[in-house]
Amino acid sequence: MKYLKEHLSYSYNWPHGGDPLFTGVPSRRMFDRDNGFQVLFIINCFYESIGVTTPQAGNKIEKLINMQLPLEVKSELSVFNWLKGIYLYHSD
Repeated sequence: MKYLKEHLSYSYNWPHGGDPLFTGVPSRRMFDRDNGFQVLFIINCFYESIGVTTPQAGNKIEKLINMQLPLEVKSELSVFNWLKGIYLYHSD
């Protein structure tokens, strides 16, 4: 199951034509935590990597990005790696 726009709990910008830009795997592309398409992309990439596909897991990932992601984490790859380091140790 893919984490979808309607599952998101926070407000985001939805740039016209932004969805097709975010495919494949996380890269060194600059991460914009306000871009809904990019946030969904990161959530779904991480979601698939851990093998958990529940809306609750997606909500946990989204909350971590919105509430705890350090400002110095700037690329998609660094967000993904940060999530790997914190996800399992964070309790709801």
